[in-house]
Amino acid sequence: MSVTSTLPAPSFQSTLARPDERTLAVSIARVIRPRARDERLYQQGIATGLSELQARVLAGRLTLESCKAPLEALITPALKHIEHPERLADGRRAAERIARAVSDGEHIGILTDYDVDGITSHVVMLRTLTELFGVPNDHVHSLIGHRIHDGYGISLSLVERIMTLSPRPSLIVTADCGSSDEARLALLKEAGIEVVVTDHHALPLEGPPASAYATVNPTRADCDYPDATIAGCMVAWLTMSLTRNVLIEQGRLPGDAPKLSPWLSYVALGTVADCVSLGGSAINRAVVNLGLTLINRMQEPCWRAMAERLGADSVPFNAETLAFQMGPRINARSRLDDPYAALHFMLAREDTVANKALDVLDQDNQSRKTIEADMVESARSLAMESLRAGHKIIVIYLEDGHPGVQGIVASRLVQKFGRPAVVLTPAAAPGMLTGSGRSIEGLHLRNALQRAHDLAPHCLPRFGGHSGAAGVGLPMEEKDAFVQAIQQAADEQLGDQSLNPLILSDGELAEGQLSLTTLDEIERLAPFGREFEAPLFEGRFMIESLRPVGAGGSHLSLELSLGRVRIKAIWFRALTPGEAPVFGLGDLLHCAYKLSRNRWRGRETLQLMLEYALPA
Repeated sequence: MSVTSTLPAPSFQSTLARPDERTLAVSIARVIRPRARDERLYQQGIATGLSELQARVLAGRLTLESCKAPLEALITPALKHIEHPERLADGRRAAERIARAVSDGEHIGILTDYDVDGITSHVVMLRTLTELFGVPNDHVHSLIGHRIHDGYGISLSLVERIMTLSPRPSLIVTADCGSSDEARLALLKEAGIEVVVTDHHALPLEGPPASAYATVNPTRADCDYPDATIAGCMVAWLTMSLTRNVLIEQGRLPGDAPKLSPWLSYVALGTVADCVSLGGSAINRAVVNLGLTLINRMQEPCWRAMAERLGADSVPFNAETLAFQMGPRINARSRLDDPYAALHFMLAREDTVANKALDVLDQDNQSRKTIEADMVESARSLAMESLRAGHKIIVIYLEDGHPGVQGIVASRLVQKFGRPAVVLTPAAAPGMLTGSGRSIEGLHLRNALQRAHDLAPHCLPRFGGHSGAAGVGLPMEEKDAFVQAIQQAADEQLGDQSLNPLILSDGELAEGQLSLTTLDEIERLAPFGREFEAPLFEGRFMIESLRPVGAGGSHLSLELSLGRVRIKAIWFRALTPGEAPVFGLGDLLHCAYKLSRNRWRGRETLQLMLEYALPA
């Protein structure tokens, strides 16, 4: 793979000291550190009946200030905590326009992003229109951009595709995109096509796009909806739920018309996969909790096909299943090729159709893993150059990199180096670059890109996203200017913040706590996800056995002991293929680990999932 570093001129960041190799090694060494704990929340948790361990886990992730809802709503997720969609700015206007299109028999376009959030949004809107509102299938146009050829959002190529449709839709409803696409929205408006934008990404400084008929986005400054962290699929679900209410008010639907509750299964998947907050958000927690209940009824072919593929011991699904099994498979198709196979998988009405679509997704996911491994290896060597230059945000250019895997590679760099990262690759358009970024606590990536744009508008004509993830498009010739501008923006936000890759621990477990009973106790706090991560403990264990497993021997299977307890453990990606561990039988190992449930032929045992380990 041909790679090129994109380090800015030394003079631009002359205030940064360049570390020597020893300092650099220390700066990227993983540090296991106990989580800070909100003592007031800890005591409040105990007072509400939580166990000491549950209160410890809760108070290590939330503070009283960060909670957007009462504690009861967070620890007991329920549908009643979902706020009414009438509180969304432009929600009523959007619902009335969609209702008019339904009533008048208009042709409607559904335009969504190509990731899991976009695909699940598409399913919610399409099934609602056709199955609940009675819109004929041939009156609905499915429009999903191609990641490589179209790029993110409402691209010019997508607009051109819309113009060729016959009959052309008179209304387009977006989901998970559109907030930053005023120029393309203006072209659609000129052509007589009205657009209702539903989205959750941060709006540009000038506010909602002027050419949209309505913009439903909880991040709007004038929006009264109490939670701006909901995913794009949830905004779509709320908008379509409000449309149902309008159609009932107008007498177009009976008062007992089916609600959209069953579609929360899709919303749960999109919410988990899009990594929105599962911390202080009662709405996101309720959606994922109820959605998992619906999924585990296995009433849809897509869920049954996935359960069959993963094996009987995979059921019931949990948030980790959605995040690490379903999400990557759906994303893989859009990363490498056309996203419609993922849509067909989610919409399948027969098990055989779902299984065939899943075969395609699985093949793409395996290809994605191969491409990812090659790109990560190249990216890490370039990242070291960036660190030697003292940069606080890693920006690399992979000349032969695949644009569909940028975000995953950026995530791997964040995990490895504890710094925000942006990965650039050539775009489909000649002379253009495309990129994806992932961030850390302390740097709002969308705001950093806005600052970079303010510093050098010519270098960043297109960008969008939120605090933790974002995408960019820029001319190749402006690459160095972009790197300089984003470095300055990151430096301003991060200041003197320590950028070690931290492993935050929930403390130690006693010998008697290494049991399935403790895991049951923890799982009563589920769902776990971003900003409410599954508990991670630390401890010192004796190595009783170990052996490399998996392709190339990159994983380690171990048996560990603590006092009289012996327990099996697995450490994924512990080794580079061919590498030997630096510890052996009888050694004391300092581990950061999660408790997991190992199911085999109907029997459950406790297993440790090691996140990191080093000789004690």
